Amino acid sequence: MSREKIIVTGGAGFIGSHLAKKLVERDNDVHVVDDLSFGDRARVPEAAVLHELDIRETGILTEVMRGARVVYHLAAISSVILSIEDPVRVSSVNVLGTLSVLDAARRAGVRRVVYSSSSAVYGDQLVEALREDLPAAPQSPYGLSKYVGELSARMFSELYGLETACLRYFNVYGAGQDPNGPYAAVIARFAEARKAGRALQVVGDGDQTRDFIMVDDVVLANIAAARATHVGKGEAFNIGTGVSTRIVNLARLISANIEFVPKRQEIRNSKADIARARERLGFEFTVALDEGLKRMGL
Repeated sequence: MSREKIIVTGGAGFIGSHLAKKLVERDNDVHVVDDLSFGDRARVPEAAVLHELDIRETGILTEVMRGARVVYHLAAISSVILSIEDPVRVSSVNVLGTLSVLDAARRAGVRRVVYSSSSAVYGDQLVEALREDLPAAPQSPYGLSKYVGELSARMFSELYGLETACLRYFNVYGAGQDPNGPYAAVIARFAEARKAGRALQVVGDGDQTRDFIMVDDVVLANIAAARATHVGKGEAFNIGTGVSTRIVNLARLISANIEFVPKRQEIRNSKADIARARERLGFEFTVALDEGLKRMGL
């Protein structure tokens, strides 16, 4: 039997490269699509084929996808702050880029697209655990762009019969995450600060909460979403742990050297209800936060 051809957009990025590596290990014919604006060529597995390509180039993308059964769409500008500073740029990549990926996939005869969405679509809600049936209330152009991507995925399923599934990531962390710049994720920033002997900067009062999930589990969620039966109509699934952690408590797990900095625009509390992913994808997280930090040497 020939190896299955699989496309990973954004496969030179943090999550995408972990996914590409796992798919290569499972002896798939992996093709990475990335324009390297945020990704790193060195992250792409040697056995994968890299197509240095803007996902908005639909014609070329269609040819790359021919013969593939599954597309994992992770390519995006994944920064709330950057989206507030430059909403047009972020929306162009995240909204038009997703439309381009979906259209290329349906033209190329792809069976299913697994779309990487975000818990940012929820905004601030009054419930403790966020369920997929809550109304979307994004508070940033980034969150809005991810929600529009979900609507697009659902529409392509209804209109063209392209199978789609949407994964709403909560706060992903793990080895290889970029700690540099103002848009870096909090655990990566904390890890780098401790390594450099600097104080860990906690935004605001530190009482905001997040649901942290290790990248290894996000990879497993993607593979589960590609394989799950009775899924494929644009359904949304929370990918988290169902456990919330105060940022100040997270900082204290990593270092005693902490300083507080002025608050910024961000969601106050975030925790996933993962019942739907458990029931319909068979997904269960495997790495608790303390174990994940230990694996990162923290």
